[in-house]
Amino acid sequence: MTPQPGRTVPDERREALRQRLGELGFDEVRFAAVDGGKNSSLRDWFDAGHQADMHWMERTADKRMNPDLVLAGAQSVILLGVNYRGGEKQAGSKENPRWARYVLHADYHDTIQSGLAAAGGVIEEMTGASGTDYRYYVDTGPVLERGWAARSGMGFRGKNGMLISKKHGNWLFLAAILTRLPITPDEPLRKNPNATTPDEPAGLLCGKCTRCLDACPTAAFPRPGVVDARRCISYHTIENKGIIPRELRRGIGDRIYGCDVCLEVCPWNRFAREGRRMLLSARDDIATLGLAEILGLTPVRFAEVFKGTAIKRLKLIGLLRNACVVAGNTGGADMLPLLLSLAAHESPVVRAHAVWAVRRIAGEVEAGHVLAQARMRETDEAVLAEYVT
Repeated sequence: MTPQPGRTVPDERREALRQRLGELGFDEVRFAAVDGGKNSSLRDWFDAGHQADMHWMERTADKRMNPDLVLAGAQSVILLGVNYRGGEKQAGSKENPRWARYVLHADYHDTIQSGLAAAGGVIEEMTGASGTDYRYYVDTGPVLERGWAARSGMGFRGKNGMLISKKHGNWLFLAAILTRLPITPDEPLRKNPNATTPDEPAGLLCGKCTRCLDACPTAAFPRPGVVDARRCISYHTIENKGIIPRELRRGIGDRIYGCDVCLEVCPWNRFAREGRRMLLSARDDIATLGLAEILGLTPVRFAEVFKGTAIKRLKLIGLLRNACVVAGNTGGADMLPLLLSLAAHESPVVRAHAVWAVRRIAGEVEAGHVLAQARMRETDEAVLAEYVT
């Protein structure tokens, strides 16, 4: 007899469900119980201002901490992981800026979403649940995927704040399915087998290692397991839509979109293998884009190159801003004509970072000469501030 919502899914059916979902392309399939436990760490994070201007996260805080507000009667969470580890990490160069690994694919929100839709069909087929008995999300809804993934034993919360898998290292996309089905949960990883709290502290299996904390170019970790978005390169090159603080720009180096430093240095990555990519579509061509080409992008060309990728959400203005910062850190005199052109761009955000880059490359005296006309026309206070040391 097929189990119905409200009746516990037998363990043998649970394992069959795990196998079926894995066959869809999910490299990890784990289960956690919605036990109503409250964790104050998220609220503490908000209270400290570590979310920067991501106010949308704070508006959904109650839902993030209480799945019942997302799906009334939720009893279980199915955690799904997709390994996105590709080949060797990018070396970075003056010609080619560095991108976060995850973005070198067609937009994972779209490709994994198709796998989640298929997973919903499997759940209905195997358990008798209806389409209203579950909801799924891939990094888009008010669900704390990392916390639930740690509770399910998929991995543990590292000192870098990321989920670290003993099998896949730091390279997992996470998705979650909330369901009203009672499913026996998987055991979390435990340092203390007699622990009674549902959540282990950050760095459960990190030992004394602090490589991620020490390697961060902008000192974005106030303490292990806590990321201050106000200092994080990923936040400033993706989520921040305005001016990147001047004191952080040199730390960005050649990173044009996101940052993998605290992931790449983790020793647990030695166990990771290249992913199956059943639910991913590689866009390795993005990594070959030259910095000069990016600085010269038009709206039409931007749309052509980044169609179907997560980068399109950054929009051209954001990418040009980031490219100016990279040019200021790595570029030579050959970049000056492009940067001078961007110093007259219609967006003050682009102009501000172009002026900074010109001053970095040309030096204050020469920059004063080549930027003279642009400065005479400038009226935006934020841009004018970039002309001052």
